[in-house]
Amino acid sequence: MHRSISWVIFAGLAALFLFQGVPVRSGDAAFPKAMDNVTVRQGESATLRCSVDNRVTRVAWLNRSSILYAGNDKWCLDPRVVLLSNTKTEYSIQIQDVDVYDEGPYTCSVQTDNHPKTSRVHLIVQVSPKIVEISSDISINEGGNISLTCIATGRPDPTITWRHISPKAVGFVSEDEYLEITGITREQSGEYECSASNDVAAPVIRRVKVTVNYPPYISDAKSIGVPVGQKGILQCEASAVPAAEFQWYKDDKRLVEGQKGVKVESKAFFSRLTFFNVSEQDYGNYTCVASNKLGNTNVSIILYEETTTALTPWKGPGAVHDGNNGTSRRAGCIGLLPLLLLHLLLKF
Repeated sequence: MHRSISWVIFAGLAALFLFQGVPVRSGDAAFPKAMDNVTVRQGESATLRCSVDNRVTRVAWLNRSSILYAGNDKWCLDPRVVLLSNTKTEYSIQIQDVDVYDEGPYTCSVQTDNHPKTSRVHLIVQVSPKIVEISSDISINEGGNISLTCIATGRPDPTITWRHISPKAVGFVSEDEYLEITGITREQSGEYECSASNDVAAPVIRRVKVTVNYPPYISDAKSIGVPVGQKGILQCEASAVPAAEFQWYKDDKRLVEGQKGVKVESKAFFSRLTFFNVSEQDYGNYTCVASNKLGNTNVSIILYEETTTALTPWKGPGAVHDGNNGTSRRAGCIGLLPLLLLHLLLKF
């Protein structure tokens, strides 16, 4: 037992010296043989294998600072480390629920003919991307400048891209943690998507909403003609952020909801003025005013009288207006034929 403990301590010291750059005599360079670098994802299990043969009398697994297993004996207190195999051909351990602090070199140390030999394997822990910081939704006036930030972690370091979620947008607007827009326009409003990816897991995506404020712009307003006594509608459409508030005027007099025979209806992007029974007094020039905190605009719309003329069929001389019009014409032609024959006989 004393010799076993002494060998393990010696093997441990040899491994530690090896990590610090002090060479250790290994004898047969091809033995023992540990596996190549092991790459696992955070939370998975890592299996470390070491190939041995019947020349081996003692074996151990060590990490950077301590002995994990010596033969069948566990020397570390970490419950995640377990012995998988201790046979004449393989000596392997498993580290369960791997985390980033498990990454680093591990050494398989064996003793043959009283000469310790070592082989080292490097454990690489990959971590899925995670966005740890991102800009909040932002509201800005048209023409201003914005800077959006998206910070992500992961192993290997994730690649970060920004994309404008818009039918008119093509490709990425930035391939960096930061997205800067100077002189922003209303067309650049909407959602911006930050994507962090490193091929360890599916990309992580977060979005930031950018609202661009601008004064009202009246896009549609048309004058109409309506006969007296009919229903007439004047409509005014305006684009604005924040949404515009509408007002209607006639001859500098504001029209409000509840006036007799008139209804004012306003929504987010349009306002409608309805006349249920147009009278002579309703004709004239109307002004639609659209305003928000950034400004206002107006347009003139005319409600004019439209006259209708009843069209009656023109009755020419000799026209017959009944359901047998074609028959009457044929009868008329047949009645003239005897008179023509009589005229010709008298002439001769």
